[in-house]
Amino acid sequence: MEKRCGKKGILAVSFGTTHLDALEKGIAPIENQIRDTFPEYPLYRAFTSQMVMNILKKREGISIYSVKEAVEQMAEDGIEQVIVQPTHIINGIENDKMLSDLMEYAGVFHKISVGKPLLTSVDDYKKSIHAVMSEVSLEEDEALVLMGHGTDHHANAAYPTLEYTFHSLGYSQVLVGTVEGFPNLKNVMQKLEISGNQKAALMPFMLVAGDHAKNDMSGNEDSWQAQLEDAGYEVKTIVKGLGEMKGIRNILVEHIEAVL
Repeated sequence: MEKRCGKKGILAVSFGTTHLDALEKGIAPIENQIRDTFPEYPLYRAFTSQMVMNILKKREGISIYSVKEAVEQMAEDGIEQVIVQPTHIINGIENDKMLSDLMEYAGVFHKISVGKPLLTSVDDYKKSIHAVMSEVSLEEDEALVLMGHGTDHHANAAYPTLEYTFHSLGYSQVLVGTVEGFPNLKNVMQKLEISGNQKAALMPFMLVAGDHAKNDMSGNEDSWQAQLEDAGYEVKTIVKGLGEMKGIRNILVEHIEAVL
């Protein structure tokens, strides 16, 4: 392809998912909105999880670029300015890994600009909360329990901050827990007991409603749903990833606009 000076391209980077329905509902709509908003720039997709990419290739015959493979393809296509937008929720391990991979290509392109993950500024938290609450209708004695992924990275502080921000915006019936970090389900259940709510709506605070939503949140005998029901709560599940929400997609698009 003929090299044009200053040709820009956008790279959308996700952790990825092995569930094709979650991929179509949670990741593809974000990429489509980016494509629709910036039609003049070619859009590329990359995943950061090698395990997810391996499973998709072996089980579904689908090949997805890693971050390095994607930027190499962009260089080959004559892209000179790379705009990278992660769909990561927090500035955690996956985002660090992505930034580290991109650093290796700093000299290859005229410029590499990187947008922020979903929860970066105070404004991001507020917009994310309004986006989530516009998709949920709760009964009077019902709490919304959000399941985040959680991490041992210091960025895990985003989850308690998220709950605090929900409460400061008047959504005191919302509790945030994580699968692999703090607060965990035990912490959530302690607060749920104090709240006096008898009903709980469970929803993932993750980009896609994939493996964790289908197995850890509900489905398994030791899932959050099962444990809450064992404790006497009436539980409903909302199996919807953040990528399915227009308000969340808008924030990620705004993050691209900020670096453009």
